[in-house]
Amino acid sequence: MFSPGALDGVRVLDMTRVIAGPYSGQILGDLGAEVIKIERQGEGDDCRRVGPPWMKDEHGNDTGESTYAQSVNRNKRSITVDYAQPEGAQLLRELVLKADVLIENYRPHTLDKYGLGYEDLKKINPRLIYCSISGFGQTGPYSTRSGYDYLVQAMAGVMSVTGPRDGEPGAGPMRVGVPISDICAGLYAAIGVLAALNRRHVSGVGQHIDVSLFEAQLGAMLNTFSAWFNAGTQLGRTGNDHPSAAPYGVYEVEDGYILIATFNDREFVRLARLLGHPEWAEDARFAKNGARVANRPLLKSLVAEALRGKTKAEWVHLLNEGTVSCGPINDMAAVEQDPQVQARGVVVELQHPVMGKVKTTASPMRFSESPVTYRIAPPLTGEHTAEVLEEWLGLGAERLAQLRAANVI
Repeated sequence: MFSPGALDGVRVLDMTRVIAGPYSGQILGDLGAEVIKIERQGEGDDCRRVGPPWMKDEHGNDTGESTYAQSVNRNKRSITVDYAQPEGAQLLRELVLKADVLIENYRPHTLDKYGLGYEDLKKINPRLIYCSISGFGQTGPYSTRSGYDYLVQAMAGVMSVTGPRDGEPGAGPMRVGVPISDICAGLYAAIGVLAALNRRHVSGVGQHIDVSLFEAQLGAMLNTFSAWFNAGTQLGRTGNDHPSAAPYGVYEVEDGYILIATFNDREFVRLARLLGHPEWAEDARFAKNGARVANRPLLKSLVAEALRGKTKAEWVHLLNEGTVSCGPINDMAAVEQDPQVQARGVVVELQHPVMGKVKTTASPMRFSESPVTYRIAPPLTGEHTAEVLEEWLGLGAERLAQLRAANVI
């Protein structure tokens, strides 16, 4: 048996697809909420068809199940409903009566056409918290546009500060290698739902939450945003160098690369000593961070020269022992073997009745009293339709058969 989670007893209808919405639903599921993933009849979540790579069976054969979809759909049960049919829309309204939260990420006002918009559903369940995730928000000139992660990375400025400098090999705008805009939106959506749940404890009523990928990404631009709006400075692309700190970047050593991160003058003093050049700490060109940034090319070449002769493992050990932030440049194979990953149980293995073992990343939230639990492997499309409709709505075998015959479920 699992211990009750922080959101034990909260019921969530997850009407989302692809990444941002499903990610927010997974976070709520990890925290103990009962999450029902509602997928379109006959199609399912678009992310299920994003591949390769595909999940492998025990013999190493492709299963046709997307590995991408596994990353954002654990701790959910899946049902399929054709809400374009009146019977399907009515089923969803009946589920809403039993729910605390509904998350959706259709284009704004799409669900209004089926009587499933916020204004419709709050009439039947005033306590409902309805979270809408979209590319650009529910209002404004871009509200009707579709919004995907890559597009938002471009429009919100991420690609203007990612990639090598002009004049360097490979120069030009570059996307972040993970769907960072989707991730930010999913996190903000989950935070918004938690805040609305807390507010409902006081007011007794739910509310509508409007989260966009575009604004979520802008909200995460931090120093890039502030530099322009408060100092009129475009940070631009700096490759693997930090725009405002030095030495802070990737350095080659005897058997690969390491990352050295010195964010203050105190740490630079320690780095200089460990590299055998304590005099750098007294050099006017390097003594203060601003001077180091101004003299970055020279300092970078000096640090690179001092690093010669030792391996990644040697430098990582030496610098960390000397309280200088340093680490290897890991790929996923190296991450799997990392001692910290193993000690903290970061790789979670779930058993699925059809797909077998599914590995997912543990939640980064560690609670002392209401721990995160990993209860359900990412489901197949519609895997739990009959089970959920029987539990939530009390539908019997005959009614379920009628709905199947009409292709409603």
